Amino acid sequence: MDKEALRHLPRTDALLDHPILRDSGLPRWVLRRAARQSVDQFRALLLSGKRSTAPTLAEGAALALRLARQMNRPTLRPVINGTGVVLHTNLGRAPISHRAAMAATAAAERWSTLEYNVEEGTRGSRQTAVSRLLCSLTGAEGALVVNNNAAAVLLMLSVVGCGKKVAISRGELVEIGGSFRVPDIMARSGASLLEVGATNKTHLSDYRRAIETQEAKVLLKVHTSNFQVVGFTAAVSLAELARLAKEKEVPLLYDMGSGGLYPHPALPAGPTAAEALSAGADIVCFSGDKLLGGPQAGILLGRRDLIAAMSGDPLARALRPGKLALAALEETLLAWRDPEGAAELPVLSMLGAKPEALERQAREGAAILMPVCGQRCALTVEPVSGPVGGGSMPGVSLPGWAVSLRPHTVSVEALEEFFRRWETPIVGRIHRDALLLDARTVRSQDWAVIAAALEACLSEARPG
Repeated sequence: MDKEALRHLPRTDALLDHPILRDSGLPRWVLRRAARQSVDQFRALLLSGKRSTAPTLAEGAALALRLARQMNRPTLRPVINGTGVVLHTNLGRAPISHRAAMAATAAAERWSTLEYNVEEGTRGSRQTAVSRLLCSLTGAEGALVVNNNAAAVLLMLSVVGCGKKVAISRGELVEIGGSFRVPDIMARSGASLLEVGATNKTHLSDYRRAIETQEAKVLLKVHTSNFQVVGFTAAVSLAELARLAKEKEVPLLYDMGSGGLYPHPALPAGPTAAEALSAGADIVCFSGDKLLGGPQAGILLGRRDLIAAMSGDPLARALRPGKLALAALEETLLAWRDPEGAAELPVLSMLGAKPEALERQAREGAAILMPVCGQRCALTVEPVSGPVGGGSMPGVSLPGWAVSLRPHTVSVEALEEFFRRWETPIVGRIHRDALLLDARTVRSQDWAVIAAALEACLSEARPG
């Protein structure tokens, strides 16, 4: 180790005075911390023998600038989704529409009519606008919005099922993301779990027996939206349960999980809120940020008296959504008033995209990437298929097209990691030694960003 080199390490104040840091526009505290880390990193290299000379002032400032940019970068930031999974839970599920985003921005930047009735000059309810839209779109007597569907299930069971036995099929005791399970939510609500039927088969007689001999006071049906049971199976339809519930005068609650408001050509076959209410469910709840295509929210629809009871419960205040979510949700619901307008929601647009359109988009992206690849990376356009995501529509495989990258100068794993660490992270999926970028979820303007990242990766790996 050359002690002379250590003595020539740049001083922190000299780095801070360098033009590339001084004129960077980054906060002073970030630059100061980055300058110290830059000096520390070069010192560690000298002490380990991995470097024999002190860095120049320009080298130290350049490293400090890179570190400062990393420090000042938000953890929660946009990504390019090349996975083809539209409702990717890890990537934020549904991207909302531009109009919904602008509505949230307007509510954030200024005061709003959140709980103010401008016509009467009195206090209003934050639920009024979205509740009216939800009832109009689904035929529900009442509607209530909370911050997510787990909260909706908790509130529903706390108000309707607390202190009562709630009958549910063993095949519907699902676990959702983060290891949260229906039995756990039910226990927290104060309701008593009463399992009926078997894992693979549950009959109407099982529910009837639960009511007549086991004192069940509530029926709960949970849509198994994140898995499928196939083979020797049987389940009771919502309509059959509704007839039994009406006969026995017990409420029927339905956790739909994800679903649209009404059947739409862009949606794969599955339950919708309007159909569930029409079938006879007393309360239906589902997520706002899945097939609805809106912000994170839990939506409760159904009988006026039950919705009123939930609205008046103290837990409803703890679970209420904020103004940004409500503003975005209202715009999303306004789009659902017209099937053609709903088709313009990003989620429905992507789910409803035709394979031939996706092939064209993939080839357009490939044309942008091809000049970058040269002899350094093989590029093809290939047919693919993938899930809807977000625990929605299990077993549904969407046919599409993807750009396939097989780099020659680096491993496909190194390319995948490089893309993830890019300034705007690019998330693809590795399949058969290739990195796939699915045109279903890659926007047209994303291909230029991908091209820049690919050029940087392949150039960095170039020999010499």
